[in-house]
Amino acid sequence: MPTLAALTTLHPGPAQTGGGASILELTAIACARGTRQLFEDLDAHVGPGGLLRVSGPNGAGKTSLLRTISGLSRPEHGAIRWQGEDIRRLGENYSSQLIYIGHAPASKAELSVHENLAVSLALQGRRPAATQIDAALQAAGLSARRAVPAGLLSQGQRRRLALARLTVQPPAPLWILDEPFTALDATARGWLVGLIQDHLRGDGIVIFTSHDRTGLEALPQQVIEL
Repeated sequence: MPTLAALTTLHPGPAQTGGGASILELTAIACARGTRQLFEDLDAHVGPGGLLRVSGPNGAGKTSLLRTISGLSRPEHGAIRWQGEDIRRLGENYSSQLIYIGHAPASKAELSVHENLAVSLALQGRRPAATQIDAALQAAGLSARRAVPAGLLSQGQRRRLALARLTVQPPAPLWILDEPFTALDATARGWLVGLIQDHLRGDGIVIFTSHDRTGLEALPQQVIEL
């Protein structure tokens, strides 16, 4: 279980967060958008129970970095390793061990809440029983909306639908969350903070972006400023 410690702010360069040996390693990562260099020479090392926040103004490359760590984009330079292996070699063995939730909830408006969660899990290579999906919707406060088309949900409900993936057991060890607190009310924000704290206590890793205070500020964490 992580102990309370001072938050450390880092610019591109070596850093370590979490206990024990590194599980996720970023080495000399560079990313460009067109002819514009977003960042370069970014190093980070995250161990079990590590919390990593990516900070910076709009357009600095926060989403690009998260998509690169998730394997959805390739860095211009550098390497990302998971348990010592390059994620490009690991392929699906890596993607099956992470949950990436983007800034915009990727729900299908015509599908029901239950169907959306089932589909998003299937795309991750997970096919839990219907009872597990129902339990995840209950945890996210969406049981009463399970048969409702996702297009009728509020912005906050769509965010909770995306985050419901985090509650399905067994949890993926790596969570990559782009602005996960957006559109959540105080109750839902407290729920998400609890999920993240429990995941860290179980030696999971969480990487996230946020413009606002989240309730996670007291936890030991690495902050990459882009």
